[in-house]
Amino acid sequence: MNPDDIDFDKGGGLIAAVVQDAATLQVLMLAYMDRAALDETLESGEATFFSRSRGGRWRKGETSGDRLKVVSVTPDCDGDAVLVRVEPVGNACHLNRVSCFGDADAPGLGRLARLEQTIRDRSDADPSESWTAKLLASGPKRIAQKVGEEGVETALAGAAGDEAELASEAADLIYHLLVLLRSRDMSLQDVLDVLESRA
Repeated sequence: MNPDDIDFDKGGGLIAAVVQDAATLQVLMLAYMDRAALDETLESGEATFFSRSRGGRWRKGETSGDRLKVVSVTPDCDGDAVLVRVEPVGNACHLNRVSCFGDADAPGLGRLARLEQTIRDRSDADPSESWTAKLLASGPKRIAQKVGEEGVETALAGAAGDEAELASEAADLIYHLLVLLRSRDMSLQDVLDVLESRA
């Protein structure tokens, strides 16, 4: 993006910056940027803002250590606000919450991205202490077998089980599918890309 295309004058030298988790799409916070903060964000790759209460520049994480690694910065249609997509390192909220907007962590479909992150984190765990690590250590063929088993159980629950059973079996299927993707160095985004191409 070109910072020259942003209209800082409309907001008295400031623009709103909506910060969103790039993986889960959860809105993390709303902050403000002046031109210097936007330039620093683009140059450093870490979210930097203008603090209205402090009256100056503020890079997220300078005191807390909770940083926001920038994935992209996209202006809105009027050029007077930006969407900052980030990979958070720690919490976004100063109250030690994931988001400034409530206590929920990755609600809705964002839960899939959070599960994928958990699977990635546990891939280095001791297989004797983590089912995920044990599955990954067994290799893609064994994990694919588990996906097949869970697929059959989900189909049976869909045909003859109650809603709770179907939801439980579908959750098992999704979990094992994400583990299989991880074992092949793939992610849910690879699947979403295919779905997008088919839309």
